[in-house]
Amino acid sequence: MNIEQARFNMIEQQIRPWEVLDQDVLNLLSVVKRENFVPAAYRSIAFADLEIPLPGGERMLPPRVEARVLQELAVSKQETVLEIGTGSGYMAALLAARGRSVKTVEISAELAAFAEQNLAANGVSNVQVVTGDGALGWPEGGPYDVICVSGGLPVMPQEFLEQLKIGGRIAAFVGAAPVMKAQIVTRVDEKQFRVSDIFETLVAPLKNAVHPPRFKF
Repeated sequence: MNIEQARFNMIEQQIRPWEVLDQDVLNLLSVVKRENFVPAAYRSIAFADLEIPLPGGERMLPPRVEARVLQELAVSKQETVLEIGTGSGYMAALLAARGRSVKTVEISAELAAFAEQNLAANGVSNVQVVTGDGALGWPEGGPYDVICVSGGLPVMPQEFLEQLKIGGRIAAFVGAAPVMKAQIVTRVDEKQFRVSDIFETLVAPLKNAVHPPRFKF
């Protein structure tokens, strides 16, 4: 397998056609080595347009989804980032390359350890991995400039909105099967939020994610 050719093909055939045109983002995908963040058994499909299995039954999002979210969040160097759902640590590494610091919360201790190992092996020093339940965000250390939810949310909990600075952005996959919306939620002021739908997708919900109330008759 020619790793660099596979990486080039991923960027040019999957990611760029998905309206990821920010050259800084495209360059970053060559710098942060995706193949170093997938389990060894799946290294040969690190660049494929699919979800890659992770320890504990979790899955790594397809490259084009991660790249598009990264572009839309437009993280800048002075910003602090909260990620919910660490997975392999790859998205945290991408966010860390753009922002000042990243706190990433993972409910699975096994996955948190896997991500910490990957981040350390790839020289990423501005990410803090926390083992815990981030279904309602993580207020400790907040408010944040950016919140990236790397898992599905049937509804957007109010707690996430309250942990965002004015001018801050949340990226989340909101809704339920068969179609969910990738959204960017921007905090305009203390009480107002602007929601932009970016694309449609289907992502497994976070463990313990808040569900909408069910009506009883």
